[in-house]
Amino acid sequence: MTLSQEPTIAGERQTQNPRQEYVKASIVVSDSEFDTTPTTSPDSDRYLVVSPYVEQEHLLDLQTLDDENQLLALALTQMKCLRDDYATAPYLETFNWPDIIDTLRALAFQRQHAWQKTSFYIVAFRSRIPPTTVYAELGTLDKAAHVEATLSGGFLKYWFGTPDVEGRNLATCVWRSQEDARKGGVGPAHRKAAGAARHLYSFWKIDRHRLTIEDGINGWSIMEWTD
Repeated sequence: MTLSQEPTIAGERQTQNPRQEYVKASIVVSDSEFDTTPTTSPDSDRYLVVSPYVEQEHLLDLQTLDDENQLLALALTQMKCLRDDYATAPYLETFNWPDIIDTLRALAFQRQHAWQKTSFYIVAFRSRIPPTTVYAELGTLDKAAHVEATLSGGFLKYWFGTPDVEGRNLATCVWRSQEDARKGGVGPAHRKAAGAARHLYSFWKIDRHRLTIEDGINGWSIMEWTD
C-alpha cells in the first residue's frame, strides 16, 4: 500500500504526538464466546484476506509466517473501527483492540499453542486531501503498492477509511517487524506513490506504534515506537 512506512511518503515529516500507551490486563475467556472464523480465500488453509483488496496477489500467505504472526493475522480479521471520527480520534480508541486480543487468545487455545512474547510494528497514517485530488488516482496507486508490500512478507493487516467532509482520513497497517515495513516500501509502485504525494495530499502525518503481546497472552500493550 502506498503509505506503509516513512520512506514511501514525500514531503516534510510532521511532529509526532507525545508518547501514548494503553495496557490491557489478562482476561481468561472461553473460545466459544468469539467468532474466530476469519475471512479467507478459497484456499483457507493458506491464504488470508487482510485488506480491502481480495485478488490473489493481495492475499497473505500464512505458510510464510511463524505461529505468533499467523495467529495475530487471523485475529486481525476481526478488526473493527469504533468511531466515525477515526481521522482525528486517538488511535488507541479507534479500533477494538481488546476484542482482537480476546480472539487471539481463543485461537491460541484452539491450537493449543503456547504464545511467546512478540512485538509487532504498527503504522498510522493521517492525511488530508485537497478538493482537487482525484480519489480514484489515490486508489490506483495504493492498490499497486499494496501488491509490493504483500510480496515483501510480514504484512499482517491493512485498513483505511474514507475522507471526511474536510478531506481528513486515517490508514493503518500492522507488520511483523519494522524491517518488513522497510522492505515493503522500496519497490517502483511505492516510489511512484511517494512522488505523487505532494500534489495528492495537503497534509500528512505518520505515527508509529509497537504492539507487544506477553507470554501466554497474559497482557498486552500498544505504545509509541521508539528506535
